[in-house]
Amino acid sequence: MKDRAENELVLEGSHSDAILNPAQLLGKKLFFDTLLSNPAGQSCASCHMPKMSFTDPEGLPVSRGAMKTMFGNRNSPTVAYAAFTPYFHYDSIDQGYIGGLFWDGRAATLEEQAKTPLLTQHEMNNADKNMVVEHLMKAEYKDLFLSVYGQNAFDDKEKAFEYLAEAIEEYEETPEISPFSSKFDFYIKGQAQLTDEELRGMKIFNDTLTAKCASCHPTTPDPYTNAILFTDYTYDNLGIPANPELIKLDKNYKRDLGLGAIVKQTTENGKFKVSTLRNIANTAPYFHNGVFKTLEEVMQFYNSRNTGKFGPPEVAENVNQDELGDLKLTDQEMKDVIAFLKTLTDGYSPEVIVGIR
Repeated sequence: MKDRAENELVLEGSHSDAILNPAQLLGKKLFFDTLLSNPAGQSCASCHMPKMSFTDPEGLPVSRGAMKTMFGNRNSPTVAYAAFTPYFHYDSIDQGYIGGLFWDGRAATLEEQAKTPLLTQHEMNNADKNMVVEHLMKAEYKDLFLSVYGQNAFDDKEKAFEYLAEAIEEYEETPEISPFSSKFDFYIKGQAQLTDEELRGMKIFNDTLTAKCASCHPTTPDPYTNAILFTDYTYDNLGIPANPELIKLDKNYKRDLGLGAIVKQTTENGKFKVSTLRNIANTAPYFHNGVFKTLEEVMQFYNSRNTGKFGPPEVAENVNQDELGDLKLTDQEMKDVIAFLKTLTDGYSPEVIVGIR
């Protein structure tokens, strides 16, 4: 992934007006190619479908693999806006980990992330990199691949696999994946108006003494990209309960330690990356284990986790006790916040452009 200071992605535009260069077009073809799995039938888009804001269209807590009897162990996160994610690193000032891809940050960059599902048994199930490249050499876009990376691109299969991941990263950095086309985006440009309910919800969302949402999902521009991304890319243990559906799918299920298992530190056990709230109304189920199916459930959890009505946290240590659990929001306030969250869904078309006659 490019250095964040150089990662100047286009912040405006839509799926229809995004112009892809050859490398980006190749990445798109790779992203949607169902012949890259073993057996054939699964692509990146199978678990990251555009119509579902680049999440799994089945709505299961975890996605099926190419072998349909096998399932992943975590909810598929959206790849929308993932290109803005900083490298995985430890911030000595804030004294916490930031950035990286996947729920636990184990891939430092988009390119690194793109490789993993291809070689994971419960995902695309290829035995090795050579098998993936053999698929590429038979693909209908083979000539495009050679045009982008050179006529000898397949001679070194290790290098060809790197090219594949690089091309997918190129595509994921385009406005097709990150269009910034929500009602909220038009609102901040003065081209749409929010309803009274949405405005109330935004005020509550930003209030650091009530809902506290913006503490981890800031509504201010990111200092590196100047984009409003609704995540600070930090890691947190929210006290999420175990999902019984996952335990049924895996007889060997063990509690998920998240970041703690990656950095080998017990102080990070149960922490998962703060996800973007862009398109959140379109990306159920929620959290790393898909335990909640609606935004209403999520709001109830944030508001009253400490009552015990949701069950004990799967990982009891390191639970955030400061920013959720007993917010004391009214039913109407929670409805207002949800109304605001729904303004973050891409694809909004304002009927009237404010200020233009």
